Amino acid sequence: MAVADYLARDDLSSYIPNFIQNAENKLYRSINLRNEETALSVSISSGLATVPTGSGVEFKALKFAYYDATPVHPLQWVSIEELYRDYPNRSTSTTSPSVISREGTSFIFGPAAADGTLKGIYYAKKAGLRTTDPSWYVTNAPDVLLYASLLEAEPFIKNSAQIVVWQQFLIDAMDTLKEEQNNAEASFGGLIQRSGIMP
Repeated sequence: MAVADYLARDDLSSYIPNFIQNAENKLYRSINLRNEETALSVSISSGLATVPTGSGVEFKALKFAYYDATPVHPLQWVSIEELYRDYPNRSTSTTSPSVISREGTSFIFGPAAADGTLKGIYYAKKAGLRTTDPSWYVTNAPDVLLYASLLEAEPFIKNSAQIVVWQQFLIDAMDTLKEEQNNAEASFGGLIQRSGIMP
């Protein structure tokens, strides 16, 4: 096991799965992965659309979203405070919405959306590490998971001197992973950088 090898310890076998799981959970919260992209298609009713949920699905963030109409109307993510400030009238509009935000378990829109369909792509958190079904990181970015796991382990074994080492290794590995993902996105054609849509 790589984590035990790097720590040069043979007495941590019962703790290492916890280090790995904690590391993986933090990684899933800190970066959106291509394999987490999930098609979004939910009904809008009375100005609201339900945030995706269900077995094995945990909504993380929107990649992009649009109100399904002709022509298509892409939506810009704004904070809930900004939406209510700019669109205080919550009566259903006959025009297509231009912004979207989240309130509890629902997406809301400004102007308030007429009944229709919200479509797009969102990031869904995948199930955690399992011995019979390795996580995406195990298969595609083992170095990232290794350094994150070592970073979880060092405080436990009270070896604070190594924390800064694994932090830098993790930063470098994550930068490489993000660059790889960005290059894959760009390979589909020229892109114009825009502000991201956040949860």
